[in-house]
Amino acid sequence: MSATMDTESTYSGYSHYSGHSKKAHRQGSRDRHKSPRSKDGSRSEKSVTIQTPPAEPLLGNDASRTEEGQDDNWGETTTAITGTSEHSISQEDIARISKDLEDSVGLDCKRYLGLTVAAVLGLLVFLTPIAFILLPQILWRDDLEPCGTVCEGLFISVAFKLLILLIGTWALFFRQPKADVPRVFVFRALLLVLIFLFVFSYWLFYGVRILDSKDTNYQGIVQYAVSLVDALLFIHYLAIVLLELRQLQPMFTVKVVRSTDGESRYYSLGHLSIQRAALVVLENYYKDFTVYNPTLLTASKSRAAKHMAGLKVYNVDGPGNNATGQSRAMIAAAARRRDSSHNELYYEEADHERRVKKRRARLMVAVEEAFTHIKRLQAEEQQKAPGEMMDPREAAQAIFPSMARALQKYLRTTRQQQYHSMESILQHLSFCITNNMTPKAFLERYLSPGPTLQYDRDRWFSKQWTLVSEEAVTSGLQDGIVFVLKCLDFSLVVNVKKIPFIKLSEEFIDPKSHKFVLRLQSETSV
Repeated sequence: MSATMDTESTYSGYSHYSGHSKKAHRQGSRDRHKSPRSKDGSRSEKSVTIQTPPAEPLLGNDASRTEEGQDDNWGETTTAITGTSEHSISQEDIARISKDLEDSVGLDCKRYLGLTVAAVLGLLVFLTPIAFILLPQILWRDDLEPCGTVCEGLFISVAFKLLILLIGTWALFFRQPKADVPRVFVFRALLLVLIFLFVFSYWLFYGVRILDSKDTNYQGIVQYAVSLVDALLFIHYLAIVLLELRQLQPMFTVKVVRSTDGESRYYSLGHLSIQRAALVVLENYYKDFTVYNPTLLTASKSRAAKHMAGLKVYNVDGPGNNATGQSRAMIAAAARRRDSSHNELYYEEADHERRVKKRRARLMVAVEEAFTHIKRLQAEEQQKAPGEMMDPREAAQAIFPSMARALQKYLRTTRQQQYHSMESILQHLSFCITNNMTPKAFLERYLSPGPTLQYDRDRWFSKQWTLVSEEAVTSGLQDGIVFVLKCLDFSLVVNVKKIPFIKLSEEFIDPKSHKFVLRLQSETSV
């Protein structure tokens, strides 16, 4: 009960804090937007200010802005992020955004058009054998020869073969699309064209030889329909080989490197086109690569800026000299200071590791102490003290304040604070309490960066990737091909290498040949 009261007081304290911060933020925003209008009126007319609802920082936000706007007392006061955020964009950005929206609409139309064509063609395929059997019964029923036992057995054969074909088509083609690709899938398009030509040729033969002449051999007509269904089943087998089995055997090894931090992974792929290989790479990226953290890259940039800020360049040749000489002088001075800068880097990293270990130990002790305050009640104990029971959510809210500050400091030290909101931490803590997990299992998510899929979808998911390749994206993988997958913040560079041909030889060893002798020397102790 005391923990609950502390949590409520925390909420009220944060409401008071957020009100002052919101006023200060609005006043600062007004001051910032007044000065450009007074200095340059034309510039203010070319920009559009858009006020958006409050939101948590996303992955693509600037790292420095994220660090400056982070509350130092998150573990004590923060329950939500309030206020308004203001962003200014130019008319060129608005035009680019509208162009991207038009491109996305075009992709949606292309995708639905392909699905519509495939659905119409599939419906035509399944209705064609049935039409072949029913049309003679409708048009010249009285002139048909009687259908014997063999003919009636063919009806059962057609029915079961169509059922098998329907199930196989549903399993192979009717799947939820995972991505929109820039080009059509070549093998799938070829199969659709093959099916269309096949069905068209059957209809052409049926119209010339059966409909025009009004053939009376009904058993032959049914056998003609059975031959069509058999051929469609063979085409379905061909589709399984081309779409599923052909790519299973590994033929290439691809190296995927993230451009910002150099993290890399290796994957084995079969015979795929470049665009399908890109989809496989992206699927593995979200589960294998650690989440992209731009704040880790700002440390090196700030360190370099600090070193360059300590250099002073004097122009002794007068104002007419260009800036090329100054830049060269600064580069030369930075090169001379390189010998002393590595010592600063060494001590900075050592101090950072020391602080991380220290705050990690404090966090582990705080979480272990917090978990000791809760206990799972058995069935007979729940009847004795009904007033003291709490559900997992209430238990998580009760013990969270005791570990919040230690967790907040650790996340800020390791620069992970932008990936873990308070609500996500409470949900994870409630999940661990529900499943009777240990404190170590609870901390596993925060002690080291996890894969990208582990975090909130709005924080990691990039809705659009751009495939850059010198070769056609519909062409197959080849040795030495390099293509790039770009998103807003970084890119993935993919290098393709063919698996070399391996030649194995066999050598037989006779088990009776394993004979040994003991070699004694005077210096040995044997």
